[in-house]
Amino acid sequence: MKLVVQVKLLPTPEQASALEHTLHRVNTAANQVAAIAFALGLRGRELPLRTLCYGDLKADGLGAQAAQHVIKRVVDAYTTLRANIRNGNLGGPASARRRKAESKPIVFRADAAHAFDDRNLSWQLDAGTVSIWTTAGRCKNLKFACSPDQAKTLAAYRKGESDLVHRDGKWFLIATCDVPESEVYEPADWVGVDRGIVNLATTSDGDNHQGRRLDRYRRWQARKRAELQAKRTRSAARLLKKRARRERRHATHVNHKISKQVVAVAARTGRGIALEELSGIRARVTVPRDQRARLSCWPFHQLGQFIAYKARRQGVPFIEVDPAYTSQRCPRCGHTERANRPARDHFACRRCGLAGPADVVAGVNVRDRARSAWVFVNMPQPAPT
Repeated sequence: MKLVVQVKLLPTPEQASALEHTLHRVNTAANQVAAIAFALGLRGRELPLRTLCYGDLKADGLGAQAAQHVIKRVVDAYTTLRANIRNGNLGGPASARRRKAESKPIVFRADAAHAFDDRNLSWQLDAGTVSIWTTAGRCKNLKFACSPDQAKTLAAYRKGESDLVHRDGKWFLIATCDVPESEVYEPADWVGVDRGIVNLATTSDGDNHQGRRLDRYRRWQARKRAELQAKRTRSAARLLKKRARRERRHATHVNHKISKQVVAVAARTGRGIALEELSGIRARVTVPRDQRARLSCWPFHQLGQFIAYKARRQGVPFIEVDPAYTSQRCPRCGHTERANRPARDHFACRRCGLAGPADVVAGVNVRDRARSAWVFVNMPQPAPT
């Protein structure tokens, strides 16, 4: 499985200046190649672009590998644009968004990330340094910082390209690691996980990971955003972007902690993990106006992704089941009725009288559905007649 490891670079002022000039130069070159591709109708055609642009990029001071990566970036960007148009992500043929995307060449930001491979980037993991190509020459002994676990992963599994990223005045290298997956074991049972807004995750064991602190943090950030938006200045816009990234990092940290605990419990007890399949829930659910921002900020998809990849890494079975009526169905008698859930936090079956926390009951229903679904998933193929 593919994982990424992000390390923080600690450049000297001279090294930082060289890195900044390099990013600006390669992105300027990418804009030039993108304009040529757009004008000549070569969008997505790599070989003709190399024939046309490689010599000019080399003459402008780019290294051989840097020139190749610039052309490849342009080709990949146009390939992604065509895929978005083909899949309808930019609307129909009459959509203003689609017409705007098709009417001009792709433009890269001056500080957009750039890829480096093993020819123009080498890692000295024991010394904690890297050597990277820049337009001012090879930048050696560039220090970086990372955790011991990250260093171990880099040493054992790093493979392919690494991206140089400049964000908030800091420099990062994002490396791709090809980590082998553990063999999936046969689960003794399942841990059902119900995801929600008030309680981010509730398991069938009764473990409750509340989202109260995250919700309170988001409301505080929303008030600060309103204050900054009222100023309507460029510095306020920069601060808004910075706050948005900080809020996103905070939610990611919370999801990492929850997913790590859920996977650890399942691995320790020899069970699998079952989640509800919630794709498209924002389009299906209607909420009051004052709850729309809260629903849009609900990080359920990221939490599901984190649980899935952590489970794959440890060999824990993972499955998604139908979410219909999991919070209204009685796990004991099977009676399903909206009145079974008289309040958001409480469940009380109108037929058999089973009562308890509604989210725990939903987690139990998810667990029960995983038991039957896993049988069908692993059912052997019938012999041909």
